[in-house]
Amino acid sequence: MSNETARGRLAELENTLETIATASPSGLAELRNEILGRKAGKLTHLLRSLGELPPEERREIGAAANILKGRIEAAIEKRTAECESADSAVGQSEDLAMPARTLWRGNRHPVTVVVDEICEIFKELGFTRVVGPEVETDEYNFTKLNIPLDHPAADMHDTFYLSPGVLLRTHTSPMQAHTMEKYQPPIRIVVPGQVYRRDPFDPSHSPVFEQIEGLAVDEGITFVDFKAGIDYFVKAFFSKDTKVRFRPSFFPFTEPSAEIDVGCPLCKGSGCSTCKHTGFMEIMGAGMVHPTVFDRCGVDSEKYTGYAYGMGPHRITMIRHGIPDIRLLYENDMRFLGQFVE
Repeated sequence: MSNETARGRLAELENTLETIATASPSGLAELRNEILGRKAGKLTHLLRSLGELPPEERREIGAAANILKGRIEAAIEKRTAECESADSAVGQSEDLAMPARTLWRGNRHPVTVVVDEICEIFKELGFTRVVGPEVETDEYNFTKLNIPLDHPAADMHDTFYLSPGVLLRTHTSPMQAHTMEKYQPPIRIVVPGQVYRRDPFDPSHSPVFEQIEGLAVDEGITFVDFKAGIDYFVKAFFSKDTKVRFRPSFFPFTEPSAEIDVGCPLCKGSGCSTCKHTGFMEIMGAGMVHPTVFDRCGVDSEKYTGYAYGMGPHRITMIRHGIPDIRLLYENDMRFLGQFVE
């Protein structure tokens, strides 16, 4: 071993002092063995090789090596004490007798569950799930659906207008027009989405809420097909023994029109405050598509017929779970939502 080689090894070993100062406990053990180990330690090997140097150089390199050995041992002891002190502090700050913290578990919102379930039921009847824009023109939101612009629903006190002729949709029905203009019958679609109305935020109303629209168009569709489809949905969603009631009603875009009620699941039809002692609760408005809607959307009203329906998943969720106030479904209170973990 030459003098230059010995000095190079000393310089290399001195650089390990910085590594020792930040090493982990396991890293310290490895460094101690690598540098000071009796068989393969680098500094140990250097000290054993001093006999290969001339006497003058041997004394100089030997003295420097012993000083470095002392510094390395002191650095390892210091770092070991620091690690032990840190471990002791962590142990004192943790109370191992305390109960573990409860982990929050994510889950789908009950209204989302209802929306997906409704869409899956109509999928069994051949309906395709589609979505549409929340910003619409008054043409698609009103005119094409046989709702004149002087109708109360088109007034500013009922509708959120963004600019003249542009608004936040008040229902998902505009997708009826968009779909019929884009595709030729047969058509079967179910359209979930948020809608906006100037309603007060009270126990039964919200200015923004989910709605599900449905449309079926084909040759030969009759009111019997309409009733059968709705009856199938109600019994699949609620229960096979749920009563279904069709009441005559009026909607500009359907003729004839009907409101669909189901037997109150809370009182089983005997009458309670939730169903206003009628034994039934309304879940949707529906009817046969008005010929004028077909004509305005480019569908031959002499050849095709169809039915449409619209329902509010929030209301259906309230009916299913007996929820008295719709605002509970908007507040994101984990104490409330935790009841619906799947």
